[in-house]
Amino acid sequence: MSGGTAEHRLPAVVADPRVTSALAADLTAAGYTVEGVDALWGTEAAAALHRGTRVAALRALAARPTTPLSTIATLFVLGLPVSRADADRGFATTGVDALVSAGVLRTDADRVAPALDLRPYAFVDDLGAGSWWIASDLGELALGHAISEEHVLGIGGATTTLSGLQLPVPVRRVLDLGTGCGVQAMHARRFADEVVATDISSRALAIARFNALLNGVDGIDFRLGSLFEPVAGERFDRIVSNPPFVITPRREGVPAYEYRDGGMVGDALVETVLRGLADHLEPGGTAQLLANWEHRWGADGLDRVASWFADTDLDVWVVEREREDPPAYAETWIRDGGTKPGSPEFDDLVDAWLDDFRDRHVTGVGFGYVVVRSPSGPRGSSPAPLRRFERLPQVLGSNPAGLGATVARALDAVSWLAAHDDRAFADAHLRVAGDVTEERHYWPGNDDPTVMALVQGGGFGRRVDADTALAAFVGAADGELAVGQIVGAIAQLTGVDEAALSADLVPRLRDLVLDGLLLPA
Repeated sequence: MSGGTAEHRLPAVVADPRVTSALAADLTAAGYTVEGVDALWGTEAAAALHRGTRVAALRALAARPTTPLSTIATLFVLGLPVSRADADRGFATTGVDALVSAGVLRTDADRVAPALDLRPYAFVDDLGAGSWWIASDLGELALGHAISEEHVLGIGGATTTLSGLQLPVPVRRVLDLGTGCGVQAMHARRFADEVVATDISSRALAIARFNALLNGVDGIDFRLGSLFEPVAGERFDRIVSNPPFVITPRREGVPAYEYRDGGMVGDALVETVLRGLADHLEPGGTAQLLANWEHRWGADGLDRVASWFADTDLDVWVVEREREDPPAYAETWIRDGGTKPGSPEFDDLVDAWLDDFRDRHVTGVGFGYVVVRSPSGPRGSSPAPLRRFERLPQVLGSNPAGLGATVARALDAVSWLAAHDDRAFADAHLRVAGDVTEERHYWPGNDDPTVMALVQGGGFGRRVDADTALAAFVGAADGELAVGQIVGAIAQLTGVDEAALSADLVPRLRDLVLDGLLLPA
């Protein structure tokens, strides 16, 4: 499994600005974009590639003439060699030999093969649509064997999740802890004056530098080292991290992949990262991370995460999006490393994982988001820090630019609610968010609804059960009347005691503000 064998040795990647500039010109001239590649072989073949099969794409290419775009896509998306003549035409500006020296291509007689995966990547954030080319190491399909332990991962589901979770708020300095191929640092740079990107892998940093140069992204300081060591004594306005959180047995014979395995027992690496945030956030600074945590007999996973923040005054919001039982978790990550189910090696690795989980009485592993904010000043007599730990396994709302804006609004709502006691809240003006709809369900022939719910179209797609009073308030919340005025009107119309109604409604209204269904006008 090791990447150190002669057969599987990874070529060094050289981030030469002359090469990256010329390569960008060749990729642009070829039309090497997400749309261009999808049009090259069609949506069905593109879907098949996502499932790990390339037959449909090869059949589509065989039916059309060879172009620079088809040559580049064959190399970097399909992971297959092309003729030297086709490669020379595809990289007319850069030259094949320069790309070989940079660790991007390999040559063998009159054939040229990819040494890296290099794909177009399109995204949307609060600044608008953008596109880059992202280099990473070749995957199992292109290699024909399991990936090496030094593998540098490219764009995946976790990548887009974390990039979308980043707050779209301008700041001065951002730390990308465990940058990998560098895409999070590049996203962070769109909203920051300066980004520091760290990784324990020198290969990851080389590829990240290559990607930044290839896409013309400056202002990123790449540093080699483990966790917070490269930034000892420094503080940041924002920290983002997709750390190597995968829980892997620490025993001989179990491969440890640098991009995902932190080298600590259980979820200790995640605990170390989360406990270190307080020492590296500026006042008012925020952090957004992805993480795994263990559920153990007698110890809920979210309670364990909460205990890691017990001695801090940070605002903490943790969302568990899914939970896997030990066998399913083990099988997921063993397959991720390229070991095939049904093989003796696969079964041995499952045994190792289950032994490891048994030793710590692990009943499941949670995955989710961690959002942290440092107080902007001494807590003093101000409200206690936010401590919100929740499970939201349902489908998210529509978020083309990701959840970052939702998270930013929620943190703003926390501050707004803290500044409004019950008296100030009663004088506040609220309006219903534009993505909120109301559902009503009736028994046949009955004019009164049996079930009412408020449904959030964006954000976390929350669904809130509503009674008549809550539905009436939200229906009247257009920003014109104060909260107390609307509550009083509802009490008069329904013939209930206004104080009792307020005591019932206000806590639920506060929750709707926190969740973004109601907004301060």
